[in-house]
Amino acid sequence: MGIGIYTVGETVLDVIFSDGRHAMATPGGSMLNTSVSLGRAGLRVEFISEYGIDHTGMMIDSFLKENHVGSGFIDRYANGKTALALAFLDSENNASYSFYTQYPAKRLQKPFPVTKKGDVILFGSIYAITKGIHGKIKKWIKKAKASGTLVIYDPNFRKSHSDMLEQARPRIEENISLADIVRGSDEDFLNIFGFVKPEDIKTKLGSLGCNNIIITRNSQSVIAWFGDRKSEIEIPPVKPLVSTVGAGDSFNAGIIYALVKGILPLADIGNIQMSQCEYLIRSGIAFSAEVCGSMENYISPGFGKSLNS
Repeated sequence: MGIGIYTVGETVLDVIFSDGRHAMATPGGSMLNTSVSLGRAGLRVEFISEYGIDHTGMMIDSFLKENHVGSGFIDRYANGKTALALAFLDSENNASYSFYTQYPAKRLQKPFPVTKKGDVILFGSIYAITKGIHGKIKKWIKKAKASGTLVIYDPNFRKSHSDMLEQARPRIEENISLADIVRGSDEDFLNIFGFVKPEDIKTKLGSLGCNNIIITRNSQSVIAWFGDRKSEIEIPPVKPLVSTVGAGDSFNAGIIYALVKGILPLADIGNIQMSQCEYLIRSGIAFSAEVCGSMENYISPGFGKSLNS
């Protein structure tokens, strides 16, 4: 049957502005971005999400099919509108966001897929801590873990969401406790826990039950712990740096790609060796760098083809 890859998160239309002007509009949402990168890399991936049957939703649906992303578990709703995210790039091409949503009262109505040992789930962002959705995702992931599925969590918690932190933190911590691997940026952990030092982040996540941690530190480096094994790799400069939208999402795609391509059996992630850990990180960096060189939120089709040539 092969390895099943499942991503679950919000769907938005990203409208990106640069120098105060509209630059482009593209389907987005952190898990959608990861899914498209994986689809373009030649992997089979199922995206679990929701969006409307409006014109925006139809455009996104066609886009997913064109990029080999499965949409059989997506809930299409009529009583609402597909969400919009406005992304404003600063002078260093880092983004700040404003979100506009009109969801139906009942959300994520489709049943979740049944997973098996060796499959991979990636979940995270605001979607995974949203009231009415968090409980459904948690129940599914608990079943998936019991079957031997590898679970990766990306909190992706932006400063613009700080007003909901006190309510959200218990759900974030619960999600961390469910994960085999947590991948987040240093900014995520600063926003959630107030920690700057990677060692403090490691201690906190370890106390919540996750000892496999990957911390991306913007353009500086990536620090990872798998159990007690630590690795740090500097990030080479990206030229040209066009946009950082989707950089972390494609990093996630890069580590999933490396895992699925068989650097070690997925069930043995706790026994990963240093060389395997570094290969994992470098794969994430390569995917992320590719995205930062364009206005798209995902790797290019050409980069995806080069991986399998």
